[in-house]
Amino acid sequence: MSANEQGWDVRRLPSTPGAFVWYFIARYRRFYLGMLALQTVAVMCAVLVPWALGQITRKVSQGLAADQAFAVLTWPLAGFAGLLVLEMVCIRGASWLHVRTLPRQRRSVTHAMFAYLQQHSHRYITSEFAGALAHRISEVSMGVTQTLAILIFDLIPLLATLALAVVILATANAWLALFMGAWAVGFLLLCWFLAQRSHPLSREYAAARSTSTGKVVDAVSNLTNIRLFARHPFEHQYLGQYLDREVAAAHRSLGYMEQIRWFQNACGVVLKLGILGLVLWLWRAGAIDIATFVMATSLSLMIITDVAGLSRRLLEFFEATGNIANGVRTVVRPHEVTDRPDARPLKVARGEVSFNDVTFGYHAGRPIFQHLNLHIPAGQRVGLVGASGSGKSTLLSLLLRLYDVNEGQVLVDGQDVRSVTQHSLHRQIGLIPQEPGLFHRSIRENIHYGRLDADDEALLAAIDRAGARGFIEAMEQGYDSLVGERGVKLSGGQRQRIAIARVLLKNAPILVMDEATSSLDSITERYIQDKLDEIMDDKTVIVVAHRLSTVAHLDRIIVFDRGRVVEDGSHAQLLAQRGYYYRLWSRQDVAA
Repeated sequence: MSANEQGWDVRRLPSTPGAFVWYFIARYRRFYLGMLALQTVAVMCAVLVPWALGQITRKVSQGLAADQAFAVLTWPLAGFAGLLVLEMVCIRGASWLHVRTLPRQRRSVTHAMFAYLQQHSHRYITSEFAGALAHRISEVSMGVTQTLAILIFDLIPLLATLALAVVILATANAWLALFMGAWAVGFLLLCWFLAQRSHPLSREYAAARSTSTGKVVDAVSNLTNIRLFARHPFEHQYLGQYLDREVAAAHRSLGYMEQIRWFQNACGVVLKLGILGLVLWLWRAGAIDIATFVMATSLSLMIITDVAGLSRRLLEFFEATGNIANGVRTVVRPHEVTDRPDARPLKVARGEVSFNDVTFGYHAGRPIFQHLNLHIPAGQRVGLVGASGSGKSTLLSLLLRLYDVNEGQVLVDGQDVRSVTQHSLHRQIGLIPQEPGLFHRSIRENIHYGRLDADDEALLAAIDRAGARGFIEAMEQGYDSLVGERGVKLSGGQRQRIAIARVLLKNAPILVMDEATSSLDSITERYIQDKLDEIMDDKTVIVVAHRLSTVAHLDRIIVFDRGRVVEDGSHAQLLAQRGYYYRLWSRQDVAA
């Protein structure tokens, strides 16, 4: 079941760590309430065990005869055993609920974080390391489950233990209760103070770890470049800088946690010696009996054991909350490009595209387009040419709404792309990019991605039209061959033909090709060009190309220079003008 199917609005995840964790607690509140209730009963049993032991001691200390001891101790022993059994059953019950909840909770967090990440803009995605983003999503999902587990199974039980210990000691002697209460309050306040100082150190450590992971992923994905440029020592040094920063952050965070452990151990010694000295003094003064002596010392030893384990769990707690804060701060940011509340699905009947008085720049004060006007009638095949940086690919990005225009409108069949849902817009446009993005899945799965419900006949037809059947069937596993991460097992031309087949299978009414044949050899490019009329049939087509031979046969060619349309016409018309396009064609023709 997806996050959306569960009724979650993944576009509005809480942006603060505490609210984020609470958001997911609410999804499984019954399970967490059950765990909390069982843990509370288990704590009560654990605290009552020393009390029961004290009652047994009191009976034994009365000097019972052997024949009377069994009858007198039957119920105290039964109560003692019952407390032990009930404590065990409650602990195991809480653990069972935790085991049932843990995988579902982690799945929910991962799913919601990924769904939120999917809504981020093209600018955000291209500004972050893919590996670091994946690592942060994983750390947040684990951090939420770890935080809740430590709260329910360690921190809250400790608070309950201290509170119940004070109450039980108060029934025996006010001085014992006062000492235990003062120690508990002082211990908890100092722990809170130290935790506040530890949190930013844990967050810095988590951030450094995510950054170094992103650098490792980046280097691994470029191992071929490292080898071909003989940059192994450089990459070791480059990665070492970030690993050194991670180590420094770890020393600061873990070193501070070691100081906290020293403090906790010292507090344990104070409690143990203090309780022992106080009960000895009270017993000598006749204020308490031997049963209270045993109960008080047993309680203090139990609390010391809990505090000793708490130091390790606090380290994990601060690390988990640091991971949550780091991941939430990185991923759960406001989305740059969003659907309007009243956005409706895009309906394309013709495929007409218009840019009306469009002004846009990636950075404020540096516009690429200023009051650009361009109309592409339905069914027209248009080529966009010009020098690098002239605005060709930016025009496609605005049509796809990877960015929002600063001023003006981008219209598809008269509908502003900002007034329709992004999902419906992208369903109506087929994009073949310069660098095709392939999944590390089979060739069949990658092509099927264009239309998941397509049958084998439609799949093979798209493969034939893209000129890809020959090399696919020559592979050892054919259509079930894995393409590798980002398609690294295939040549550039093979990857591009799979991308073309995928878009042909999608069969959207608007086709966009951004340097789609740049990675093809001349024979394959000629094959594709010979089939362009069939591929572009009944579609509005926009083709960006540096090779002018790719667009020469199109209905219309638009020439860009520094964000302006400087020439517009057919191939023959532009050559006759002997202007910008003519000079570009002449240079490429001479080079050929």
